[in-house]
Parts: sequence; C-alpha cells; structure tokens
Amino acid sequence: MGKEAPKTHENLVAGDHLIAGDGLVAGDRTEHEIASQPACWRRAATLAAEVAALLPARGERVAVVGCGTSWFIAQSYAAAREQGGHGETDAFAASEMPLGRRYDRVVVLCRSGTTTEILQLLDRLRGTAATVVITALPQSPVALAADEVIDLGFADEESVVQTRFATTELALLRAHLGQDLSAAADAAERVLAAPLPAELLAARQFTFLGTGWTYGLANEAALKLREAASMWTESYPAMEYRHGPVAVTGPGSVVWLLGTAPAGLGEEIAAAGGTAWFGVEDPMAELVRVHLLAVAVGRARGLDPDQPRNLSRSVILTPR
Repeated sequence: MGKEAPKTHENLVAGDHLIAGDGLVAGDRTEHEIASQPACWRRAATLAAEVAALLPARGERVAVVGCGTSWFIAQSYAAAREQGGHGETDAFAASEMPLGRRYDRVVVLCRSGTTTEILQLLDRLRGTAATVVITALPQSPVALAADEVIDLGFADEESVVQTRFATTELALLRAHLGQDLSAAADAAERVLAAPLPAELLAARQFTFLGTGWTYGLANEAALKLREAASMWTESYPAMEYRHGPVAVTGPGSVVWLLGTAPAGLGEEIAAAGGTAWFGVEDPMAELVRVHLLAVAVGRARGLDPDQPRNLSRSVILTPR
C-alpha cells in the first residue's frame, strides 16, 4: 500500500464542516473565546478598581482612539462616559484624529499592540497629552510608546476576529464609570445557553441599530458578521433608519436593535417586509448573540471564522 499523500491544504472539508489545518473544526477557537466572555467581564470589573488611577478622572477632557473593532468600542465608551456625566469624550479612528485639540488624556485601544496607525498617532501625541493604552501585549511597540499600560492579556485571542478582548475592554471601561457588570455577565450566560433563533440563521441581510453608547455596538455587530460570515450588513443610529436605510428592508432582512427601540419602529420594519429583532438583554450580551450567529453563518457558508479571508490579526503597514 502506498503512503498517503501529505495534506498540504490550509483547510479541508469533512462532512458539513470545514476542518482547519491543525485538525480543529473551523471556528472552534472563536467559539471558545466567545463562551469565555462572562468570566472575562467579571475579571475586568475587578481589575477596574486596581487600574482606576490610569483611566480618565471625572471632568477630564478625553479622546479615545482605535482601529476597526477598537474604534467601535471607543465610540461606545465615549458615549457612555458623556451620558454618565464624566466629561467631554471624543472617539476617533486613529488615522483620523485631528491634531491640535486639547485633551487631558488619550485612551488607546489596541489588542495587538502593533497597529501602524496607532504607533504613528502616539508619536504625534508625545508630550501633548497623557496617553494610556489598553492592550493584550504589555511589551508591544504600542504599549512601550504610551505613558501608561493596562494589561488585558487574560482576554487575548488566537482568532483574527475580535470578540472577548473587545467586550472585556468595554466591560473594564464601563465598570470604571461605576456600572455594575454582574447583570451583563449573567445575561451573556443566558445568551450562550440559548439556541440561535431560526429567523436569524435564515436571514440574508442585517441592519444593526443603536442609540447613545449602543451605536458603537451596532457598528461592531455589523463588522462581526462581515468579517466572520461575509454577510451584507449595515449599521446606523436608530433614528436614522427612516432616513434611507429602510429602503433595503424586505423579506429576509433583519433589523436588530441594541438598546431601547424608538416608538413605532417595529411596525415600520414589519410594514417594509423585514423582521424586527429587539434585544431584551444587556446590549453587550446581545453582541454575544451576534458573535454566535457570525460563527454559525460563517460555518454554514463554508468559511473559517477563525481565519477570515483578507484579514490579519494586526494591520502593519510597510513604509514606502
């Protein structure tokens, strides 16, 4: 009998599941990381008291920056901080932060600690404002370029797509604002234990809506389905839905609201032929449901949610 030919494919198909090159079912790493979120949030809530002196004090004028997922988490934190009366807070994509504005502190969100745009921004900010980075790698270039570092290495991920790191840094920041994260963690456990609704699994298109601090979560929810499942998704402030986005709603569309729904929105979605999904759990727990859906749909499409096409863990630009 001849020797079996070596398996040189990065991914193989076995039955109905994509098998990654290391023998794991595609998405297994992401699925494990998703399931660990409640425990990570509880740990972050405890850590918030330990690192309170590094985070913005009440009354400080603050900018929060990030790229991709981190930018959307920055949006959520900025809105939550202002809504809570803690002080003026702006959120920027790192490449778009305007220079020359006065900030008491700049909070940098960067899982990998190697993103080029973050490094470039920290270089430009040096000496103009106190900087603190929240990262999974406290000895990374971004961490070394900041004034202070908060280590969230316990929430780091093997997957390219961020799930638990992003929500854990938001849990840390919400806890620092005085919010009790125990109810959110309990809600996430309920979401993890529940089956995904058939109408979500069958949808062809998603529009995510949010208000206040949940608008950033809506942006992040849409990104997760694009990254892990290559789905057509959009995201908007909830009241903007009527100003154009309703035009894409129809059979097979789900309009998913994170947070409080504006009056009459459900009826308008139904009249357009879509399905309204109004999350009843804490919005961060509803984002966990989106994570689960992204993995399930990605697998059903023959994709590997752990290693989405065209994406890498960190964007590192080669100097021209």
